[in-house]
Amino acid sequence: MRTKDIGIDLGTANILIYVKGEGIVLSEPSVVAIDKETGKVLAIGQKAHEMIGRTPLSVIAIKPLKDGVIADFDKTEIMLDYFIKKIKGKTIFSKPRILICCPSNITQVEKNAIREVAERTGAKKVYVEEEPKVAAIGAGLEIKNPTGNMVIDIGGGTTDIAVLSLDGIVYSESIKIAGNTLDIDIIKYIKSKYKLLIGEVTAENIKIKIGTVMCESKNKSMKVRGRDLLTGLPKTIEITSKEVKEAIYDSIEMIIHATKTVLEKIEPEISADIIDKGIVLTGGGALLDGLDKLIGKEIKVPVQVAESPLTCVAEGTGIMLDSI
Repeated sequence: MRTKDIGIDLGTANILIYVKGEGIVLSEPSVVAIDKETGKVLAIGQKAHEMIGRTPLSVIAIKPLKDGVIADFDKTEIMLDYFIKKIKGKTIFSKPRILICCPSNITQVEKNAIREVAERTGAKKVYVEEEPKVAAIGAGLEIKNPTGNMVIDIGGGTTDIAVLSLDGIVYSESIKIAGNTLDIDIIKYIKSKYKLLIGEVTAENIKIKIGTVMCESKNKSMKVRGRDLLTGLPKTIEITSKEVKEAIYDSIEMIIHATKTVLEKIEPEISADIIDKGIVLTGGGALLDGLDKLIGKEIKVPVQVAESPLTCVAEGTGIMLDSI
């Protein structure tokens, strides 16, 4: 039986698995649906995600990772084991080497939990790497050279901002403001302005379809359905891009503030490199309309979105496994 190396982007919102020689073989939501009474797992991944906000009282759809770290160890283990067995069905291999990612600036206890959950799936050896470094490699940045590179990785649970040089992180910040935060912002905004209660799946759809941080482009709108808090009955409203921008404004400002903090902490020579090369945005949050332009405008440094922002970390694990 062949042994193949596996790279895992264990995200708060999604899990991606990279198999050496085959590329990304799995991309599914990090969600587990369980029966509250028996504790039995009913669905994992995409099927469980489709249940969010639509389950009977006896069933709950949970996200076992919160803010980039493991919140429910047992459910994370079940989920990861399920996905690895799922890809084993397509690719026959035994005891693989696993490279798994974690946010920068997490505690050693949190890092050990991520390592342990990977070891329990039957790995021969587990490597834990910091996400912004892996994202930078996946985005094609030459971080081995003695020049500064900067990446902003906006995931579901955390935003990791890092400056890299000579194959390491020079300075980084990790904040718990990311894609999920923006969804909550939209839920709160609609609840406050329209007295309408919507679910997180609806909020995420709003963000993806009409979300923006720059309203210079066409002001899009979409119909949103939810529950009227005053009557308790279903109700439909129309929300615009301008309103979404207003809803997420404070969270976006916090990401920009954290980026400025990182730039203030680095050496002048590295600052000069970053002005020359620019900043690369990775992660699902990088796809938010106008975010690259807004950050560039605020910090006076060129910003560009990576070619495949959603898969940078997973692709990076593959490149790193080749050099281990």
